[in-house]
Amino acid sequence: MRYNTLGRTGIKVSSICLGTMTWGSQNTPVEAHEQLDYAFDRGVNFIDTAELYPTTPLSAETYGNTERIIGDWLTSRGRRDDVVVATKVAGSGRSYIRNGEPITPEGIGEAVDASLKRLRTDYIDLYQLHWPKRGHYHFRNAWSYDPSRQEKEEVAADLKAILDKLGDVVKAGKIRAVGLSNDTAWGAMKMLDLSNRYGFPRVATIQNEYNLLYRSYDLDLAEVSHHEDIGLLAYSPLAAGLLTGKYLGGARPAGSRLSINGDLGGRFTPHQEPAVAAYTALARENGLDPAQMAIAFCITRPFMASAIIGATSMEQLKNDIGAADVELSQDVMNGIRRLHRLYPAPI
Repeated sequence: MRYNTLGRTGIKVSSICLGTMTWGSQNTPVEAHEQLDYAFDRGVNFIDTAELYPTTPLSAETYGNTERIIGDWLTSRGRRDDVVVATKVAGSGRSYIRNGEPITPEGIGEAVDASLKRLRTDYIDLYQLHWPKRGHYHFRNAWSYDPSRQEKEEVAADLKAILDKLGDVVKAGKIRAVGLSNDTAWGAMKMLDLSNRYGFPRVATIQNEYNLLYRSYDLDLAEVSHHEDIGLLAYSPLAAGLLTGKYLGGARPAGSRLSINGDLGGRFTPHQEPAVAAYTALARENGLDPAQMAIAFCITRPFMASAIIGATSMEQLKNDIGAADVELSQDVMNGIRRLHRLYPAPI
């Protein structure tokens, strides 16, 4: 297992991060603890969660249960200082989370304290803004994204107030570092500018979707990562399971995410089928497991801090963590480059 530093924080994390959004819905606490034990024993020291989780499906009844499951594990194992824990504050849209309000300074204070209680810890290593208040192009929103509608002064004042509050929480010792999620190059640079001007905490990471089918990060955000030392935490490196090949031909395996979420968050469209088939074929032609090839590719990217995997079975988990030991040949990398030109934006 390789380790990378989160931004300029000095916090070192494994190149594979254990995602948790199925714990408490698709996975029981016992299964989640088994995953944690296995991952930790194999060098994974990084756990990513959110107050919103579990998400398969989202519900008011299960809200916060994933953090509770992690908190029970941290307490029972007594290894809190050996694990890097990341969580997120939710934005607007869920009536059962602060009445559906967007992220505000007051909401951050409330959310941090609630997460600390559920996680049964005194501090959070990385605290992330789950999605920006002003809107973004992620979650299949690229086709309708229009930043020209944003109120410039209102957005700037809002970001300043949020960073100011995060600074207070850092000073209180409740969080060590801050990160963004589902954000843009401008969003990251504006936050950095405000931090430089006012002494607020510096953004260390951006958690955005990144996989063989969705590579918008390769452009402007990759440049931000390079010059500003901000690492990508890639969620959905398997495109919600598409890149395993298990959904080819319209298959819907029982108990799979597709059997629960009808379109995999907008990813399951006719456009992805030929691309997935091509990447799957490339892997098999080179003696590789398709899922391991997809995750290993993410790890090769120069801006990658950690690739976030998620599994509902131990078999899947073992296979995904095994990607850390996979070296992709030049032939495979050339094949990926060729297929990316053919299928630049299939989801």
